[in-house]
Amino acid sequence: MKNLKYIALSIFTLGFLACENETLEDLRNRGQEEPVVFEDFTQGSADFSKFVSMGNSLTAGFADGALYKISQENSTPAIMAEQFAALANGGSFTQPLMNDNVGGLLAGGNPLPGFGPRLVFNGSGPAPLQSLVPSASPTTDIVLNNPTGPFNNLGVPGAKSFHLLAPGYGNFSGVIANPPTANPYFVRMASSPGTSVIADAVAQQPSFISLWIGNNDVLGYALSGGDGSNPITPMTGPPGVGFEQTYQALAATLTGNVPGVQGILGNIPNVTAIPHFTTVPHDPVPLDAATAGAVNQAYAQYNGGLQLALANSLITSEEAAARTINFEASATNAVVIVDEDLTDLSGLGLPNFRQATAADLLVLPAASFIGTLADPNNPLSVNGVAIPLSDRWVLTPEEQAEIADATAQYNGVISAVASANGFALLDANALLDELASSGIATSGLVLTSDLVTGGAFSLDGVHPTSRGYALIANEMLKAIDATYGTNFEASGNLVDVSTYNTNYSPGLLQ
Repeated sequence: MKNLKYIALSIFTLGFLACENETLEDLRNRGQEEPVVFEDFTQGSADFSKFVSMGNSLTAGFADGALYKISQENSTPAIMAEQFAALANGGSFTQPLMNDNVGGLLAGGNPLPGFGPRLVFNGSGPAPLQSLVPSASPTTDIVLNNPTGPFNNLGVPGAKSFHLLAPGYGNFSGVIANPPTANPYFVRMASSPGTSVIADAVAQQPSFISLWIGNNDVLGYALSGGDGSNPITPMTGPPGVGFEQTYQALAATLTGNVPGVQGILGNIPNVTAIPHFTTVPHDPVPLDAATAGAVNQAYAQYNGGLQLALANSLITSEEAAARTINFEASATNAVVIVDEDLTDLSGLGLPNFRQATAADLLVLPAASFIGTLADPNNPLSVNGVAIPLSDRWVLTPEEQAEIADATAQYNGVISAVASANGFALLDANALLDELASSGIATSGLVLTSDLVTGGAFSLDGVHPTSRGYALIANEMLKAIDATYGTNFEASGNLVDVSTYNTNYSPGLLQ
Protein backbone atom coordinates (compact mmCIF):
# COMPACT_ATOMS: atom_id res chain seq x y z
CA MET A 1 0.00 0.00 0.00
CA LYS A 2 2.88 2.33 0.90
CA ASN A 3 4.57 1.59 -2.46
CA LEU A 4 1.32 2.39 -4.32
CA LYS A 5 1.18 5.66 -2.46
CA TYR A 6 4.70 6.63 -3.56
CA ILE A 7 4.07 5.49 -7.13
CA ALA A 8 0.97 7.68 -7.27
CA LEU A 9 2.91 10.58 -5.81
CA SER A 10 5.68 10.11 -8.41
CA ILE A 11 3.16 10.06 -11.25
CA PHE A 12 1.55 13.23 -9.91
CA THR A 13 4.95 14.92 -9.59
CA LEU A 14 5.98 13.96 -13.12
CA GLY A 15 2.65 15.19 -14.43
CA PHE A 16 3.05 18.47 -12.58
CA LEU A 17 6.59 18.96 -13.91
CA ALA A 18 5.40 18.14 -17.43
CA CYS A 19 2.64 20.73 -17.14
CA GLU A 20 5.17 23.21 -15.72
CA ASN A 21 7.53 22.59 -18.64
CA GLU A 22 4.65 22.97 -21.10
CA THR A 23 3.75 26.27 -19.47
CA LEU A 24 7.32 27.54 -19.78
CA GLU A 25 7.41 26.44 -23.40
CA ASP A 26 4.11 28.22 -24.04
CA LEU A 27 5.55 31.41 -22.55
CA ARG A 28 8.63 31.15 -24.75
CA ASN A 29 6.49 30.60 -27.82
CA ARG A 30 4.25 33.52 -26.95
CA GLY A 31 7.26 35.75 -26.77
CA GLN A 32 8.10 34.78 -30.32
CA GLU A 33 4.58 35.25 -31.70
CA GLU A 34 3.75 38.28 -33.76
CA PRO A 35 1.64 40.77 -31.78
CA VAL A 36 -1.98 41.03 -32.87
CA VAL A 37 -2.51 44.18 -34.90
CA PHE A 38 -6.05 45.55 -34.86
CA GLU A 39 -7.60 47.86 -37.38
CA ASP A 40 -8.47 51.41 -36.47
CA PHE A 41 -12.11 51.69 -35.50
CA THR A 42 -14.51 52.82 -38.18
CA GLN A 43 -18.14 53.73 -37.70
CA GLY A 44 -19.17 52.74 -41.20
CA SER A 45 -22.61 54.02 -42.09
CA ALA A 46 -24.05 53.53 -38.60
CA ASP A 47 -25.51 56.43 -36.64
CA PHE A 48 -25.59 55.71 -32.90
CA SER A 49 -26.37 59.27 -31.78
CA LYS A 50 -29.74 58.24 -30.32
CA PHE A 51 -29.95 54.56 -29.39
CA VAL A 52 -33.27 53.16 -28.15
CA SER A 53 -33.80 49.51 -27.26
CA MET A 54 -37.14 47.68 -27.10
CA GLY A 55 -38.06 44.22 -25.96
CA ASN A 56 -38.84 42.16 -22.90
CA SER A 57 -36.86 40.91 -19.90
CA LEU A 58 -33.92 39.92 -22.13
CA THR A 59 -33.55 43.59 -23.09
CA ALA A 60 -34.18 44.93 -19.59
CA GLY A 61 -31.36 42.88 -18.01
CA PHE A 62 -33.62 40.66 -15.92
CA ALA A 63 -31.69 37.92 -14.09
CA ASP A 64 -32.06 35.50 -11.17
CA GLY A 65 -35.84 35.71 -11.29
CA ALA A 66 -36.00 39.48 -10.78
CA LEU A 67 -35.06 42.87 -12.14
CA TYR A 68 -32.46 44.60 -9.97
CA LYS A 69 -30.13 47.55 -10.40
CA ILE A 70 -26.77 45.94 -11.15
CA SER A 71 -28.34 43.49 -13.58
CA GLN A 72 -29.86 46.42 -15.46
CA GLU A 73 -26.52 48.23 -15.52
CA ASN A 74 -25.11 45.15 -17.25
CA SER A 75 -27.96 44.63 -19.70
CA THR A 76 -27.10 43.91 -23.31
CA PRO A 77 -28.20 47.34 -24.66
CA ALA A 78 -26.38 49.15 -21.83
CA ILE A 79 -23.15 47.31 -22.72
CA MET A 80 -23.62 48.16 -26.39
CA ALA A 81 -24.36 51.81 -25.58
CA GLU A 82 -21.05 52.05 -23.71
CA GLN A 83 -19.21 50.93 -26.84
CA PHE A 84 -21.22 53.30 -29.02
CA ALA A 85 -20.38 56.24 -26.75
CA ALA A 86 -16.71 55.36 -26.33
CA LEU A 87 -15.94 54.74 -30.00
CA ALA A 88 -18.58 56.31 -32.20
CA ASN A 89 -21.13 59.10 -31.90
CA GLY A 90 -23.26 57.40 -29.26
CA GLY A 91 -24.98 59.58 -26.71
CA SER A 92 -26.24 58.98 -23.17
CA PHE A 93 -28.28 55.86 -22.43
CA THR A 94 -30.89 56.20 -19.69
CA GLN A 95 -32.47 53.18 -18.03
CA PRO A 96 -35.40 52.96 -15.58
CA LEU A 97 -33.16 51.63 -12.81
CA MET A 98 -34.63 49.84 -9.83
CA ASN A 99 -34.00 51.38 -6.40
CA ASP A 100 -31.95 48.46 -5.12
CA ASN A 101 -30.27 45.12 -5.77
CA VAL A 102 -32.94 43.19 -3.91
CA GLY A 103 -35.40 43.12 -6.78
CA GLY A 104 -39.15 42.90 -6.39
CA LEU A 105 -41.85 45.55 -6.61
CA LEU A 106 -44.11 47.40 -4.21
CA ALA A 107 -47.37 49.19 -4.93
CA GLY A 108 -48.21 51.88 -2.39
CA GLY A 109 -45.89 50.27 0.14
CA ASN A 110 -47.33 46.78 -0.29
CA PRO A 111 -45.52 43.87 -1.98
CA LEU A 112 -46.84 43.27 -5.48
CA PRO A 113 -47.76 39.56 -5.74
CA GLY A 114 -45.60 37.65 -8.18
CA PHE A 115 -42.80 40.24 -8.15
CA GLY A 116 -40.48 39.15 -5.37
CA PRO A 117 -36.75 39.53 -4.66
CA ARG A 118 -34.01 37.87 -6.68
CA LEU A 119 -32.58 34.38 -6.30
CA VAL A 120 -29.10 33.80 -4.88
CA PHE A 121 -26.72 30.85 -4.67
CA ASN A 122 -26.84 29.19 -1.24
CA GLY A 123 -23.87 26.87 -1.78
CA SER A 124 -25.82 24.09 -3.41
CA GLY A 125 -28.32 25.75 -5.71
CA PRO A 126 -30.73 28.66 -6.30
CA ALA A 127 -32.52 30.00 -3.22
CA PRO A 128 -34.69 33.03 -2.43
CA LEU A 129 -32.61 36.00 -1.26
CA GLN A 130 -34.68 36.33 1.92
CA SER A 131 -33.83 32.75 2.93
CA LEU A 132 -30.24 33.96 3.46
CA VAL A 133 -30.92 37.61 4.25
CA PRO A 134 -34.33 37.77 6.00
CA SER A 135 -34.13 41.56 6.33
CA ALA A 136 -33.85 42.08 2.55
CA SER A 137 -36.94 43.91 1.31
CA PRO A 138 -37.90 45.53 -2.00
CA THR A 139 -37.87 49.33 -2.06
CA THR A 140 -38.99 49.98 -5.65
CA ASP A 141 -42.57 51.27 -5.52
CA ILE A 142 -44.51 51.69 -8.77
CA VAL A 143 -46.86 54.18 -7.11
CA LEU A 144 -44.53 56.28 -4.97
CA ASN A 145 -41.14 56.61 -6.66
CA ASN A 146 -41.02 56.05 -10.39
CA PRO A 147 -38.00 57.51 -12.23
CA THR A 148 -38.22 60.23 -14.86
CA GLY A 149 -37.74 59.44 -18.55
CA PRO A 150 -37.54 59.34 -21.46
CA PHE A 151 -35.74 56.00 -21.30
CA ASN A 152 -33.46 54.56 -23.93
CA ASN A 153 -33.99 51.05 -22.55
CA LEU A 154 -37.64 50.17 -23.10
CA GLY A 155 -37.25 46.48 -22.26
CA VAL A 156 -40.36 45.43 -20.35
CA PRO A 157 -40.11 42.11 -18.48
CA GLY A 158 -43.07 39.90 -19.33
CA ALA A 159 -43.98 41.70 -22.55
CA LYS A 160 -45.15 39.72 -25.57
CA SER A 161 -45.00 41.08 -29.11
CA PHE A 162 -48.50 42.58 -29.08
CA HIS A 163 -47.90 44.33 -25.75
CA LEU A 164 -45.50 46.76 -27.42
CA LEU A 165 -48.40 48.09 -29.51
CA ALA A 166 -50.91 48.27 -26.64
CA PRO A 167 -51.99 51.74 -25.42
CA GLY A 168 -52.37 51.84 -21.64
CA TYR A 169 -49.82 49.07 -21.05
CA GLY A 170 -48.27 51.38 -18.44
CA ASN A 171 -51.51 52.46 -16.75
CA PHE A 172 -51.47 51.53 -13.05
CA SER A 173 -55.23 50.87 -13.03
CA GLY A 174 -54.60 48.08 -15.53
CA VAL A 175 -52.13 46.41 -13.17
CA ILE A 176 -54.80 45.91 -10.52
CA ALA A 177 -57.55 45.02 -13.03
CA ASN A 178 -58.78 41.43 -13.28
CA PRO A 179 -57.41 40.20 -15.59
CA PRO A 180 -54.50 42.66 -15.69
CA THR A 181 -54.18 44.82 -18.81
CA ALA A 182 -50.96 46.61 -17.90
CA ASN A 183 -47.43 45.80 -16.80
CA PRO A 184 -45.97 47.20 -13.55
CA TYR A 185 -42.51 47.54 -15.08
CA PHE A 186 -43.88 49.71 -17.87
CA VAL A 187 -45.81 51.76 -15.29
CA ARG A 188 -42.36 52.85 -14.07
CA MET A 189 -41.21 54.04 -17.50
CA ALA A 190 -44.30 55.05 -19.51
CA SER A 191 -44.39 58.72 -20.51
CA SER A 192 -48.13 58.80 -19.81
CA PRO A 193 -50.78 56.29 -18.64
CA GLY A 194 -52.21 55.93 -22.14
CA THR A 195 -49.01 55.51 -24.13
CA SER A 196 -47.52 52.38 -25.65
CA VAL A 197 -43.95 51.07 -25.73
CA ILE A 198 -43.63 51.69 -29.47
CA ALA A 199 -45.04 55.22 -29.11
CA ASP A 200 -42.49 56.11 -26.45
CA ALA A 201 -39.72 54.75 -28.68
CA VAL A 202 -40.86 56.73 -31.73
CA ALA A 203 -41.24 59.92 -29.67
CA GLN A 204 -37.47 59.89 -29.07
CA GLN A 205 -36.76 59.76 -32.83
CA PRO A 206 -33.94 57.23 -32.46
CA SER A 207 -31.19 57.01 -35.04
CA PHE A 208 -30.55 53.37 -34.09
CA ILE A 209 -32.83 50.81 -32.44
CA SER A 210 -32.65 47.28 -31.16
CA LEU A 211 -35.80 45.18 -31.10
CA TRP A 212 -35.78 41.75 -29.49
CA ILE A 213 -39.35 40.65 -28.91
CA GLY A 214 -41.36 37.43 -29.33
CA ASN A 215 -39.58 35.19 -26.85
CA ASN A 216 -42.45 35.38 -24.36
CA ASP A 217 -44.94 34.55 -27.11
CA VAL A 218 -43.70 30.94 -26.84
CA LEU A 219 -41.88 31.00 -23.48
CA GLY A 220 -45.06 31.62 -21.50
CA TYR A 221 -46.53 28.42 -22.89
CA ALA A 222 -43.32 26.52 -22.15
CA LEU A 223 -42.96 27.79 -18.58
CA SER A 224 -46.50 26.68 -17.82
CA GLY A 225 -45.71 23.18 -19.07
CA GLY A 226 -47.99 23.68 -22.05
CA ASP A 227 -51.03 23.34 -19.80
CA GLY A 228 -53.03 25.90 -21.82
CA SER A 229 -53.01 28.67 -19.21
CA ASN A 230 -50.56 30.75 -21.28
CA PRO A 231 -51.11 29.90 -24.95
CA ILE A 232 -48.68 30.44 -27.80
CA THR A 233 -49.42 33.63 -29.73
CA PRO A 234 -51.04 32.59 -33.03
CA MET A 235 -49.15 33.30 -36.22
CA THR A 236 -52.15 34.78 -38.04
CA GLY A 237 -54.51 37.56 -37.07
CA PRO A 238 -54.53 41.37 -37.16
CA PRO A 239 -51.93 43.51 -35.35
CA GLY A 240 -52.32 42.94 -31.62
CA VAL A 241 -53.50 39.36 -32.18
CA GLY A 242 -51.31 37.45 -34.65
CA PHE A 243 -47.52 37.49 -34.42
CA GLU A 244 -46.82 38.14 -38.10
CA GLN A 245 -48.92 41.27 -38.52
CA THR A 246 -48.01 42.49 -35.04
CA TYR A 247 -44.30 42.30 -35.76
CA GLN A 248 -44.72 43.88 -39.17
CA ALA A 249 -46.74 46.71 -37.57
CA LEU A 250 -43.95 47.35 -35.05
CA ALA A 251 -41.40 47.67 -37.85
CA ALA A 252 -43.72 49.80 -40.00
CA THR A 253 -44.40 52.14 -37.07
CA LEU A 254 -40.68 52.67 -36.62
CA THR A 255 -39.70 53.08 -40.26
CA GLY A 256 -42.79 55.12 -41.11
CA ASN A 257 -42.31 57.62 -38.28
CA VAL A 258 -38.52 57.76 -37.87
CA PRO A 259 -36.90 58.63 -41.22
CA GLY A 260 -33.71 56.70 -41.91
CA VAL A 261 -33.84 54.69 -38.69
CA GLN A 262 -31.23 51.94 -38.45
CA GLY A 263 -31.19 48.97 -36.12
CA ILE A 264 -30.77 45.36 -35.18
CA LEU A 265 -33.45 42.74 -34.61
CA GLY A 266 -33.09 39.62 -32.49
CA ASN A 267 -34.80 36.36 -33.37
CA ILE A 268 -36.32 33.81 -30.98
CA PRO A 269 -34.11 31.18 -29.33
CA ASN A 270 -35.06 27.57 -28.87
CA VAL A 271 -36.51 28.03 -25.40
CA THR A 272 -36.46 24.29 -24.66
CA ALA A 273 -32.64 24.37 -24.77
CA ILE A 274 -32.34 26.63 -21.73
CA PRO A 275 -31.51 25.18 -18.29
CA HIS A 276 -35.03 25.76 -17.01
CA PHE A 277 -35.98 22.72 -19.09
CA THR A 278 -32.77 20.71 -19.14
CA THR A 279 -31.70 20.61 -15.47
CA VAL A 280 -34.23 18.30 -13.81
CA PRO A 281 -33.84 14.68 -15.00
CA HIS A 282 -36.86 12.60 -15.96
CA ASP A 283 -35.73 9.83 -13.58
CA PRO A 284 -34.84 11.38 -10.21
CA VAL A 285 -36.77 8.99 -7.92
CA PRO A 286 -34.75 6.71 -5.57
CA LEU A 287 -36.64 3.66 -4.24
CA ASP A 288 -35.68 0.56 -2.30
CA ALA A 289 -37.10 -2.84 -3.21
CA ALA A 290 -39.88 -2.76 -0.63
CA THR A 291 -41.13 0.68 -1.63
CA ALA A 292 -40.89 -0.12 -5.34
CA GLY A 293 -42.97 -3.24 -4.76
CA ALA A 294 -45.61 -1.30 -2.84
CA VAL A 295 -45.88 1.34 -5.57
CA ASN A 296 -46.12 -1.31 -8.28
CA GLN A 297 -48.93 -2.97 -6.36
CA ALA A 298 -50.77 0.34 -6.28
CA TYR A 299 -50.50 0.59 -10.08
CA ALA A 300 -51.36 -3.08 -10.72
CA GLN A 301 -55.01 -2.35 -11.50
CA TYR A 302 -54.03 0.44 -13.91
CA ASN A 303 -51.54 -1.82 -15.71
CA GLY A 304 -54.14 -4.57 -15.89
CA GLY A 305 -56.59 -2.14 -17.46
CA LEU A 306 -54.05 -1.34 -20.17
CA GLN A 307 -53.90 -5.02 -21.10
CA LEU A 308 -57.68 -5.07 -21.38
CA ALA A 309 -57.54 -1.98 -23.64
CA LEU A 310 -54.90 -3.72 -25.76
CA ALA A 311 -56.97 -6.90 -26.03
CA ASN A 312 -59.90 -4.79 -27.28
CA SER A 313 -57.68 -2.98 -29.82
CA LEU A 314 -58.23 0.37 -28.13
CA ILE A 315 -54.48 1.01 -27.99
CA THR A 316 -51.44 -0.42 -29.75
CA SER A 317 -48.91 -2.65 -28.08
CA GLU A 318 -46.44 0.24 -28.27
CA GLU A 319 -48.77 2.54 -26.36
CA ALA A 320 -49.55 -0.16 -23.83
CA ALA A 321 -45.83 -0.58 -23.18
CA ALA A 322 -45.28 3.18 -22.94
CA ARG A 323 -48.12 3.55 -20.43
CA THR A 324 -47.21 0.61 -18.24
CA ILE A 325 -45.86 1.86 -14.91
CA ASN A 326 -43.06 -0.05 -13.25
CA PHE A 327 -40.70 0.96 -10.44
CA GLU A 328 -37.51 -0.82 -9.40
CA ALA A 329 -35.02 -0.81 -6.56
CA SER A 330 -32.97 1.96 -8.13
CA ALA A 331 -31.82 5.53 -7.65
CA THR A 332 -33.12 6.52 -11.10
CA ASN A 333 -36.81 5.73 -11.40
CA ALA A 334 -38.77 7.85 -13.87
CA VAL A 335 -41.55 10.04 -12.51
CA VAL A 336 -45.19 9.38 -13.40
CA ILE A 337 -46.85 12.13 -15.45
CA VAL A 338 -50.21 13.00 -16.95
CA ASP A 339 -50.08 13.06 -20.76
CA GLU A 340 -53.18 14.44 -22.47
CA ASP A 341 -51.98 13.19 -25.86
CA LEU A 342 -52.42 9.55 -24.88
CA THR A 343 -55.49 7.67 -26.09
CA ASP A 344 -58.52 8.51 -23.98
CA LEU A 345 -59.39 5.39 -21.99
CA SER A 346 -61.75 7.06 -19.55
CA GLY A 347 -64.47 4.68 -20.70
CA LEU A 348 -62.48 1.96 -18.94
CA GLY A 349 -61.88 4.18 -15.94
CA LEU A 350 -58.21 4.62 -16.88
CA PRO A 351 -56.47 8.01 -16.61
CA ASN A 352 -53.79 9.25 -19.04
CA PHE A 353 -50.76 8.21 -16.99
CA ARG A 354 -47.30 7.12 -18.06
CA GLN A 355 -43.75 7.35 -16.82
CA ALA A 356 -41.57 10.09 -18.22
CA THR A 357 -38.80 9.37 -20.71
CA ALA A 358 -35.65 11.27 -21.69
CA ALA A 359 -37.73 12.94 -24.42
CA ASP A 360 -39.82 14.76 -21.79
CA LEU A 361 -38.60 18.02 -20.28
CA LEU A 362 -39.35 18.74 -16.63
CA VAL A 363 -39.51 22.40 -15.62
CA LEU A 364 -36.97 23.64 -13.08
CA PRO A 365 -39.46 24.19 -10.20
CA ALA A 366 -40.25 20.45 -10.37
CA ALA A 367 -36.95 19.87 -8.57
CA SER A 368 -38.47 21.09 -5.31
CA PHE A 369 -41.90 19.54 -5.95
CA ILE A 370 -41.07 15.92 -6.83
CA GLY A 371 -41.02 13.81 -3.69
CA THR A 372 -43.23 16.12 -1.61
CA LEU A 373 -46.54 14.87 -0.24
CA ALA A 374 -49.82 15.84 -1.87
CA ASP A 375 -51.47 15.04 1.48
CA PRO A 376 -49.23 15.78 4.49
CA ASN A 377 -51.16 13.16 6.47
CA ASN A 378 -50.61 10.42 3.89
CA PRO A 379 -46.99 9.28 3.55
CA LEU A 380 -47.91 7.37 0.38
CA SER A 381 -49.10 10.46 -1.51
CA VAL A 382 -45.71 11.22 -3.05
CA ASN A 383 -45.82 13.68 -5.95
CA GLY A 384 -44.27 12.18 -9.04
CA VAL A 385 -44.70 8.63 -7.75
CA ALA A 386 -48.15 7.76 -6.38
CA ILE A 387 -49.46 11.17 -7.50
CA PRO A 388 -48.60 11.81 -11.17
CA LEU A 389 -47.19 15.19 -12.16
CA SER A 390 -49.80 17.34 -13.86
CA ASP A 391 -49.28 19.00 -17.23
CA ARG A 392 -47.76 22.17 -15.73
CA TRP A 393 -44.63 20.32 -14.60
CA VAL A 394 -43.54 18.76 -17.89
CA LEU A 395 -43.22 19.50 -21.60
CA THR A 396 -44.04 16.41 -23.63
CA PRO A 397 -42.58 15.88 -27.11
CA GLU A 398 -45.87 16.99 -28.66
CA GLU A 399 -45.76 20.27 -26.72
CA GLN A 400 -42.10 20.77 -27.62
CA ALA A 401 -43.03 20.33 -31.28
CA GLU A 402 -45.67 23.08 -30.99
CA ILE A 403 -43.04 25.41 -29.54
CA ALA A 404 -40.50 24.54 -32.24
CA ASP A 405 -43.04 25.11 -35.03
CA ALA A 406 -44.08 28.51 -33.66
CA THR A 407 -40.47 29.56 -33.10
CA ALA A 408 -39.51 28.67 -36.68
CA GLN A 409 -42.48 30.63 -38.06
CA TYR A 410 -41.73 33.67 -35.88
CA ASN A 411 -38.10 33.63 -36.95
CA GLY A 412 -39.13 33.56 -40.59
CA VAL A 413 -41.10 36.76 -40.02
CA ILE A 414 -38.24 38.46 -38.13
CA SER A 415 -35.72 37.53 -40.82
CA ALA A 416 -37.97 38.89 -43.56
CA VAL A 417 -38.53 42.17 -41.70
CA ALA A 418 -34.78 42.57 -41.14
CA SER A 419 -34.06 42.00 -44.83
CA ALA A 420 -36.82 44.29 -46.04
CA ASN A 421 -35.63 47.18 -43.90
CA GLY A 422 -31.87 46.69 -44.06
CA PHE A 423 -31.63 45.94 -40.34
CA ALA A 424 -28.94 43.76 -38.81
CA LEU A 425 -30.08 40.43 -37.35
CA LEU A 426 -28.90 38.63 -34.22
CA ASP A 427 -29.38 34.88 -34.65
CA ALA A 428 -30.14 34.22 -30.98
CA ASN A 429 -31.56 30.83 -31.93
CA ALA A 430 -28.20 29.59 -33.21
CA LEU A 431 -26.36 31.26 -30.33
CA LEU A 432 -28.33 29.50 -27.59
CA ASP A 433 -28.22 26.18 -29.44
CA GLU A 434 -24.43 26.48 -29.53
CA LEU A 435 -24.34 27.21 -25.80
CA ALA A 436 -26.42 24.10 -25.14
CA SER A 437 -24.59 21.74 -27.48
CA SER A 438 -20.89 22.59 -27.34
CA GLY A 439 -20.47 25.76 -25.33
CA ILE A 440 -18.92 28.99 -26.63
CA ALA A 441 -15.27 29.93 -26.16
CA THR A 442 -14.80 33.64 -25.52
CA SER A 443 -12.40 35.86 -23.56
CA GLY A 444 -10.47 32.83 -22.32
CA LEU A 445 -13.64 31.15 -21.04
CA VAL A 446 -16.02 28.48 -22.24
CA LEU A 447 -19.64 29.41 -21.51
CA THR A 448 -22.34 26.72 -21.52
CA SER A 449 -26.03 26.51 -20.70
CA ASP A 450 -25.50 24.47 -17.52
CA LEU A 451 -27.34 25.94 -14.54
CA VAL A 452 -25.04 27.63 -11.98
CA THR A 453 -21.77 26.33 -13.42
CA GLY A 454 -22.12 27.23 -17.11
CA GLY A 455 -21.67 30.97 -16.65
CA ALA A 456 -24.20 32.04 -19.28
CA PHE A 457 -27.51 31.56 -17.46
CA SER A 458 -28.64 33.04 -14.18
CA LEU A 459 -30.22 31.14 -11.32
CA ASP A 460 -33.75 31.21 -12.75
CA GLY A 461 -32.59 29.01 -15.64
CA VAL A 462 -34.22 31.34 -18.18
CA HIS A 463 -32.35 34.64 -18.25
CA PRO A 464 -28.65 35.26 -18.86
CA THR A 465 -26.12 36.34 -16.26
CA SER A 466 -24.31 39.65 -16.72
CA ARG A 467 -21.62 37.58 -18.44
CA GLY A 468 -24.26 36.06 -20.70
CA TYR A 469 -25.62 39.50 -21.55
CA ALA A 470 -22.08 40.60 -22.44
CA LEU A 471 -21.76 37.61 -24.78
CA ILE A 472 -25.02 38.62 -26.49
CA ALA A 473 -23.84 42.24 -26.74
CA ASN A 474 -20.73 41.08 -28.58
CA GLU A 475 -22.81 39.01 -30.98
CA MET A 476 -25.00 42.03 -31.67
CA LEU A 477 -21.92 44.17 -32.33
CA LYS A 478 -20.66 41.55 -34.80
CA ALA A 479 -24.01 41.58 -36.61
CA ILE A 480 -23.90 45.38 -36.75
CA ASP A 481 -20.40 45.14 -38.23
CA ALA A 482 -21.71 42.89 -41.01
CA THR A 483 -24.62 45.19 -41.89
CA TYR A 484 -23.42 48.74 -41.32
CA GLY A 485 -19.68 48.50 -41.96
CA THR A 486 -18.52 49.13 -38.41
CA ASN A 487 -15.61 47.03 -37.22
CA PHE A 488 -16.05 46.50 -33.49
CA GLU A 489 -14.63 42.99 -33.83
CA ALA A 490 -11.75 43.70 -36.23
CA SER A 491 -10.66 46.73 -34.21
CA GLY A 492 -10.55 44.73 -30.99
CA ASN A 493 -13.49 46.60 -29.49
CA LEU A 494 -15.73 43.75 -28.43
CA VAL A 495 -16.12 43.68 -24.64
CA ASP A 496 -14.11 41.33 -22.43
CA VAL A 497 -16.79 38.87 -21.36
CA SER A 498 -14.62 37.55 -18.51
CA THR A 499 -14.90 40.87 -16.65
CA TYR A 500 -18.65 40.45 -16.15
CA ASN A 501 -20.14 38.59 -13.18
CA THR A 502 -22.00 35.30 -13.22
CA ASN A 503 -23.68 35.91 -9.85
CA TYR A 504 -23.93 38.54 -7.14
CA SER A 505 -23.49 38.20 -3.40
CA PRO A 506 -26.58 37.97 -1.18
CA GLY A 507 -25.06 40.88 0.71
CA LEU A 508 -25.39 43.19 -2.29
CA LEU A 509 -28.64 44.95 -1.43
CA GLN A 510 -28.25 48.62 -2.38
